Amino acid sequence: MQSCYIKLAAHTIKVNAIYETTMEFCKEYLLPNDICGCDFDLEITVEQKDIELERQKSESEDIKECIPIRHFSDEYLETLAVYRQIAEQMVDYDTLLFHGSAIAVDGQGYLFTAKSGTGKSTHTRLWREYFGERAVMVNDDKPLLKITEDGVTIYGTPWDGKHRLSNNISVLLKAICILNRDETNHIEQVSGRKGYPLLLQQTYRSAEPLKLMRTLELLDRMIENTSIYSLGCNMRPEAAKVAYEGMQTVTSKERRETK
Repeated sequence: MQSCYIKLAAHTIKVNAIYETTMEFCKEYLLPNDICGCDFDLEITVEQKDIELERQKSESEDIKECIPIRHFSDEYLETLAVYRQIAEQMVDYDTLLFHGSAIAVDGQGYLFTAKSGTGKSTHTRLWREYFGERAVMVNDDKPLLKITEDGVTIYGTPWDGKHRLSNNISVLLKAICILNRDETNHIEQVSGRKGYPLLLQQTYRSAEPLKLMRTLELLDRMIENTSIYSLGCNMRPEAAKVAYEGMQTVTSKERRETK
């Protein structure tokens, strides 16, 4: 068993893993063992049964999607098992695992989400090309979102998609954008009720009733205090300009804060 300490969403986590490759996977978030000692917020331990559960889940998803069953190594599946356990416990710290591509421009965070294969990563790449050094990738796949009364903070994590695009940073969330393919680029603000089904689908949900209830409470709070947009996007360079400019409207929350 290998042990290390990582820091995610401002919390120190002790990870007990089978494979040393898990420590390499989390290297940008590692903390010195001699400094942390017994001082950590939560602890997770991965066993072989957890790895087998990830294999079963992966195979079930492949069957559901009608694609050939993929065969992943135990080392890779362990990283999934680690994040699943972290997500299970993070809800107790008002923090959710969310499936989306998060980018910051001028220090403000924008979170793009959509059904698989729609082009979240492609769209945030357009943002990096359009804004240059003003744009910084937070996480391209599974960021953590901490929900407080002051708003939502997006945190980078090592679980950042096949392109491994992330940074160990945190930014306040400006807006969430639901991405849709279209022939023309257009954006509009939508109600939380309209966006709720997809946002719920993209949020990690525990099977444990109390944790699930807490997840739903946090999701409701996030939607209530965050501007949500729907973007029709043709994946051409001007899509980034249309999306960014469309999300600069002053929100009701911002109006209240300036009074």
